[in-house]
Amino acid sequence: MYKTYPFTLEKLPYDFDALEPVIDAKTMEIHHDRHQQTYLDNLNKVLADKSDLHDKTLEELMLSDIDTVRNNAGGVWNHDFFWKAMIGVNVSHIGDDLAAELRKSFGTVEEFMIKFEALALGRFGSGYAWLVKDGEGKLEVLSTPNQDSPLREGKSPLLGIDVWEHAYYLKYLNKRVDYVKAWWSVVNWGRVEELWKA
Repeated sequence: MYKTYPFTLEKLPYDFDALEPVIDAKTMEIHHDRHQQTYLDNLNKVLADKSDLHDKTLEELMLSDIDTVRNNAGGVWNHDFFWKAMIGVNVSHIGDDLAAELRKSFGTVEEFMIKFEALALGRFGSGYAWLVKDGEGKLEVLSTPNQDSPLREGKSPLLGIDVWEHAYYLKYLNKRVDYVKAWWSVVNWGRVEELWKA
């Protein structure tokens, strides 16, 4: 559970260079220390004179009807989720239980990855692709624009990839497809399974 206003930036769960060569250290540093910090600073600024929201968690603020609150809270929460979705290159692998559930939901693990990639590559502009669990525990993939979250649809994120250009442009330039395909090797499958079983 997140604490409430004023929010502070969480440290990355690893060093900036921990995801090399898939995601370079400079991208991680800029992405975390500048982009996410900006969302957090803007959120605190927006909330400063809204005392009725000071006891709300990030998850609650992401459901707000106030655009500036929702967007900036999402920018903080989605990034924290994205950092934790990753681990060192080829360190983590899909467990048998999760693989069985992916096959049940998508036919094969490969078919899940194809559908997930299609959403990540098909997201026009900025946003995320997600693997989620719905209210009945079923798995599905979806995409959200900007800093929106599946939480707004009552679905629990299990895995998400950030496809904003600042997540990959220094290394991959405009080749989002190369970034998305390389990204699978840094997915923290243990965390995905943990969230799925929760």
